[in-house]
Amino acid sequence: MNFIGNNLIYPDKAKSNGISGTCYITFMVNTDGAISDIMVLKGVPGCIECDMEAMRVIRSMPKWSPGKNNGVPVRVQHDMQIKFKLK
Repeated sequence: MNFIGNNLIYPDKAKSNGISGTCYITFMVNTDGAISDIMVLKGVPGCIECDMEAMRVIRSMPKWSPGKNNGVPVRVQHDMQIKFKLK
């Protein structure tokens, strides 16, 4: 997702301590496309700041297209991995 790559800010603590890893997030896409109920399923070890940044960037995403069941918008749960990798 370009949005995440363009908006994710690598936490200073993670940079200075050489921390990298993957944050596993779950969230709901509501019937209007808004994102809610964001939770970390498994965070980056030793870096709560990475987990908080992953939640921030998901929260700031533009609305999604809602799921549909027989043409009717429905809430849908999504899981996503956000990778923090030092370059």
